[in-house]
Amino acid sequence: MHPTNTADPTYFHKVVDCQYACPAHTPVPEYIRLIAQGRYSDAYMINWASNVFPGVLGRTCDRPCEPACRRGRVEEANAKHPEPVAICRLKRVAADLKDDVRSRMPKPGKKNGKRIACIGAGPASLTVARDLAPLGYDVTVFDGEAKAGGFIRTQIPRFRLPESVIDEETGYILELGVNFISGHRIESMKALLAEDYDAVFVGCGAPRGRDLDLPGRKEAAASIHIGIDWLASVSFGHITKVGQRVIVLGGGNTAMDCCRSARRLGGTDVKVVVRSGFEEMKASPWEKEDAQHEGIPILNYHVPKAFLHEGGRLTGMRFEVVQAVYDAKGQRSLVPTGEPDVEFACDEVLVAVGQENAFPWIERDCGVEFDKWGLPRLGKLTHQSTVPNVFFGGDAAFGPKNIITAVAHGHEAAVSIDRLLHGEDIGVRPDPMTNLVSQKMGIHEWSYNNDTVNDTRYKVPWAKAEAALASIKVEVELGFDVATAFKEAERCLNCDVQTVFTASTCIECEACVVICPMDCITFTENGDEAELRTRLKAPASNLTQDLCVSDELKTGRVMVKDEDVCLHCGLCAERCPTGAWDMQKFLLNTTQAGPLSRDRAAQREGVSA
Repeated sequence: MHPTNTADPTYFHKVVDCQYACPAHTPVPEYIRLIAQGRYSDAYMINWASNVFPGVLGRTCDRPCEPACRRGRVEEANAKHPEPVAICRLKRVAADLKDDVRSRMPKPGKKNGKRIACIGAGPASLTVARDLAPLGYDVTVFDGEAKAGGFIRTQIPRFRLPESVIDEETGYILELGVNFISGHRIESMKALLAEDYDAVFVGCGAPRGRDLDLPGRKEAAASIHIGIDWLASVSFGHITKVGQRVIVLGGGNTAMDCCRSARRLGGTDVKVVVRSGFEEMKASPWEKEDAQHEGIPILNYHVPKAFLHEGGRLTGMRFEVVQAVYDAKGQRSLVPTGEPDVEFACDEVLVAVGQENAFPWIERDCGVEFDKWGLPRLGKLTHQSTVPNVFFGGDAAFGPKNIITAVAHGHEAAVSIDRLLHGEDIGVRPDPMTNLVSQKMGIHEWSYNNDTVNDTRYKVPWAKAEAALASIKVEVELGFDVATAFKEAERCLNCDVQTVFTASTCIECEACVVICPMDCITFTENGDEAELRTRLKAPASNLTQDLCVSDELKTGRVMVKDEDVCLHCGLCAERCPTGAWDMQKFLLNTTQAGPLSRDRAAQREGVSA
C-alpha cells in the first residue's frame, strides 16, 4: 500500500466517526469535552454553528452519529449490549444548562442589496436564513402557519419537544433581521419569480401523507386520518381526544408519534400494525422502545386488506398474515402464510405509511424540472434546480429524511446562493477549515482526559408514567442532570485527538505495539491492502475505515495502524522513547456561506459580504 496521506483532512475526519456520520458534521467530541468541563454555553454555540437547533435536536434527532460511535465497537467485552455515547442527550444538556447566549449570536449584516425568498419556515429554510442574514442578504421567509418551525412545530408532539424550545431556537434566527411572513402560503412559483428575488429557496417539506386505497376507506372516512395531518391537528389543539381503540398503520417515526399521542388523548387499546418485520421498521430503535415502554404493542407481518364498517361507522380492520421470504440474491418478498385473515376491532385508524412531496404551486412550465417521482431535478451538492436561482433543501429536495439532514441541506444551499450571487461557480465547494494541535503538556501528560472509563451508557430519567400519559404536553424525558452528564461525557473516547505517527523518528522498538490495549498497531512488510489486513496483529475487518500506513521505515517494514478500534488513550505516545507518536487534536469545521467560501481571488480583491 502507498503511505496514507494524513494531510488530507478527510482522513482524520473519517476517524472521528460521529462527526463524519453527522450530515452537518458537528464537532461532537469537542462539545462533549466542554460539557464535562461545565462549559455549557460554549458547547451550545459549537452545536449552534453546525446544527442550528441544539435544543430541538437534543430531543428529536435521528442520531446518525450514534451508530457510528467507536464506543459501541470497542466495549464489547464490558457489556452484553455495547452502546454508543449518548451524543444526542448530551446535546440537550448543553441546551438545557447554558446561560443566556443572545449576546453571542451574530448580528444582522449591513444590507448588500440582494433579496432572498425562502418558502416554508422549517429547518432547511431557517438554516439558509441564519447563514445569509448576517452577510447582509435581505431574507424573507414565507410560511402558511402563524409561527416558524415547519414540521418541527406541527409534527413532533409536545411530550417530546416543548413549544418553548422551538420558540427559543427559531427566535434566534428571526432576530437576525429575517423578515418572517406568517400565514402566507405561496400559491405560484411564477408569481414569486416575477417579484425579482435574486434567489429562491424551497424548503416546504414533504407535506402530503400517503393514503391507503382499501375497501371501506370511503365509507368509514370520518374515523380514518392521515398521520401527519392528524398530528398537526393535535399540535394546534383542533383534536383533543380519540376513540378508545386505535390502530396505527406504519412503521416509521410518524407512526410512533401517532400511537404515543393517541395513548395520551384517551386511547386505552392502541396498537401499531406494520407489514414488515419489526427489525425492518424505519422508526428509530429508541422510538420503538419508547412506544413499547408505554404499553403499545407492535404487530408485524400484517398487511392491511380492508377497513370494516357498519352503516358508515368504522368497526375494525382486516389483515393478511405474511412472512418474509428471501431469494438467492437476498431480495425479500412478503408471502402469505396461509393462515386465516386477522381482524382487529377499532374506533379510529391513523395512517402513517409514508410521506410524499407535493408541489401543486410550482407550475410545470416555469422552468423547474421534476423527475418521474415528482422530485425536482437538482445538483446533488449544490441543491440548484433547472432554474439557476431556485434551490431546494430538506424533505422538498430528495424526499423525506430528518431534521439534521435538512440543516445540512440549508448550509450547502446557502453556500451555493452566496457564490452564485457573487458570480462564482457554485459547483466548486469550499474546503473545510481544519487544524491539528499537539496535546502534549509533559512526557506523560495531555491537555485532555485520556483515561478510558468502563461505564456503560447512562439512562435518561423519565417523568412518572401517570403524569406523562395524562397529558399530551408533559415532556416524557427529563434529560441528564449535571452529575450524570459528566459521567456520560467521560465515556467519550476523544476520537478527535489523533494518534499522529512520524516515521523518520521511529526506531522500531515496538514498545507501542506491546502497550497498545487494542492490538491495533503492527510493524510488518508492506503488501496489497486485502492481504495486509490479514497480517495485522488484530486483523482489520472494517473495510470502510482506512488503515494508517506509514512511509517505509529503516528496516524496510511499515507501521500499520487499524483506526477502527483505537481507544485514543495515548499510551503509544507515552511509551514511545523518541516521540514518533504524538496525540494531536484534529478540529474540522465546515466552511459556511461567506467570504471564506468564495474564491481566493475574490477575497484578495476585497469583495465584501
